[in-house]
Formats: sequence, C-alpha cells, structure tokens
Amino acid sequence: MFTKNDIMAKLFRLITLIIYYSFCQFIPLLIGRIMRRYCANILFDRCGTNVNLERKVDMGNAKGISIGNNSGIGIRAQVRGPLSIGDNVMMGPDVIILTHGHIYDLIDIPMCKQGSALPKKVTIGNDVWIGTRSIIMPGVNIGNGVIIGAGAVVTKDVPDFAIVGGVPAKVLKYRINKY
Repeated sequence: MFTKNDIMAKLFRLITLIIYYSFCQFIPLLIGRIMRRYCANILFDRCGTNVNLERKVDMGNAKGISIGNNSGIGIRAQVRGPLSIGDNVMMGPDVIILTHGHIYDLIDIPMCKQGSALPKKVTIGNDVWIGTRSIIMPGVNIGNGVIIGAGAVVTKDVPDFAIVGGVPAKVLKYRINKY
C-alpha cells in the first residue's frame, strides 16, 4: 500500500520529468545547465556536485542512474539505468549507453515477440573520457582512467587506464606502463 508521501514523491518526480522533457533539455547557456542539474538532482538515484547535463540528453525515466562529482553527460546522449557514472567523467556528444537488450534464443518465435532481456548494469569508473558517438553495451564495466575513442562500440569490460577504440572496441594501448 502506498502512503501519501510515496504518492507525492512519485507525482513530484513525474512533474520533474515532464518539465525536463518539455523545455529544460532545450535551454542553452548557463541557465539551461542550472535547470538541468536541478532536474538531475531530483530524478537520478544519486547526483554528485557540479554535474553537467548537456542539451537534449535522453535519459528515459532516469531511474537507476547515478552520477559522480564533476561529471557530465554529452549533448544528445542516450543513457538508461541501471547505470553508475563515477567522478570526473567526460562524455562527448551522441554517446549511447545501453542497459537493455532483446531476447533472441528461440528460432521458432520472431525476435520482436520474445520480449526484452533483463537489464544489465553499466558501470563507468572515475576519470573516464568517452568519445563522440561511442556505444557502450549492456553489462559493461569501464575501469578508472579509461579513454574510449570516438565511434567505438564497447562490448566487453575495459581495464583501468586503457585506451580503447574500434568496432568492437579493443585495447590500443595503456596510459600507464602495464605490468
């Protein structure tokens, strides 16, 4: 049974989502950033300090998303929960972070009728730079200090301080000497 406080919290959250998608996502300059940060503080499970949501970020209903201090989500990025973004993360434009997929195991039933698979959490460490138009697939863990090259499709976990690129993304080198 829902309490009156539960209902009010859900209503407030819904109103905030409507405000964000109606006009906050479109407002440029500093006032837009302030308004989007305010919405993120309400909608995200956890929102650090000095968070920057650029214009036109598509975050679905924003449930299950947490973001650390001094991190940003790029222009026109598409993100879904469950998602954990660490501190000091830079994200370029048009990044896509997927956490859901489709079931496709049965060959006698069309894939579109098999439904969605359970969500798989994506975790992004601290001090990560995600390049423009990168795609991160469900269940991937990105280590600390990682650089993901523009246009990369990340299908596997990425170790700390790796620089990855390509389709599918592969480790190109490390930012530090790897023993």
